[in-house]
Formats: sequence, structure tokens, C-alpha cells
Amino acid sequence: MSGQLLIEYLDRQKANYRLDRHPVAYTALETAQASHTQGQNFAKVVMIKVDGELAMMVLPAHYHVAPDVLQAVLSVDKVVLATENEFARRFPRCELGAMPPFGHLFGLDTYMVPVFDRQQEIAFNAGNHSELIRMPMTEYQRLAAVTEVPWGVFPPPKTAKSRSRRSQLSA
Repeated sequence: MSGQLLIEYLDRQKANYRLDRHPVAYTALETAQASHTQGQNFAKVVMIKVDGELAMMVLPAHYHVAPDVLQAVLSVDKVVLATENEFARRFPRCELGAMPPFGHLFGLDTYMVPVFDRQQEIAFNAGNHSELIRMPMTEYQRLAAVTEVPWGVFPPPKTAKSRSRRSQLSA
């Protein structure tokens, strides 16, 4: 199991978590769907470079990173999205694109915008494309060594279909 580093860490910390298997999925939205998890509760990792240093950004499956906003929030010279070539070797025990949101296990800073519901469960890749971890959000925050930033991610734009549906519901 490629998430063994994470499982060992969670067990040492006596974490409250559950390991679930699901059909192989590669994107965060596909994984959320395959695991029957709402996109708002599925945490994906987006790799960024903060002044040239790799870091993790943790956000809901359907959100996107705003590097220019993060740059201002973090008061740094430059934030850019990292390429796979820049970070692939940092996660030798994980499948590419399935890194768990525990940057400190890999020597990386981890940032998160407080958009997850603190009273809900969070789910995330366990280091591969067919397993995930579920745990209370408060437990994740206790264990993940994340730095919360006030903003820096955004949800997808509202579509005409979703606006039309909302207007029908309010009529």
C-alpha cells in the first residue's frame, strides 16, 4: 500500500480515521464521486511554489488556487503552480496526484483556506488512486500541521444552469 507512511503516522498519533477503498479514480472530482463523498468534503492537494520552494495547498475538490491572491496573503514575491516534474520525486511512496494533505511528512509547508466545514468529515487520498482516508475535520487540523490563510482559493464560477435552478427555487 503506497499510503503506508500516512497510515503509520496516523496510528502513532492514535488518530480517529477510517481507510476506505474505492474504484480507481485520478482527479479529485472523480475520486469524490467514486467514494460517494461530496466535493466540498473531499480535500485535494495542489502543489505550489512559494518563492521557489515547494508547498502544498489543501482545498475542496471543486475549488481552484488563485496564486496571485496567495502571493499577497503570504506576503511573498512569487506563488506559482508547480509542475509534476518539479514535485514527482518528493513523494516516492505515493502515486503521482494522490498525495495526502500532510506536507510535513514530506518536509513541505501546507496551507489551507478555512472553507471546509469544521463540524464535518473530511476525506482525502491515502497515497494512491484507490484508497482514501476519512476523519473529522477537527482531527485533520490537529494532525496535519497546516497553516490557515484567510483566502487564496475560489469555487468554480456559477453556471447559467445553476443560476437558473436557483431562480426557480426562489420563485
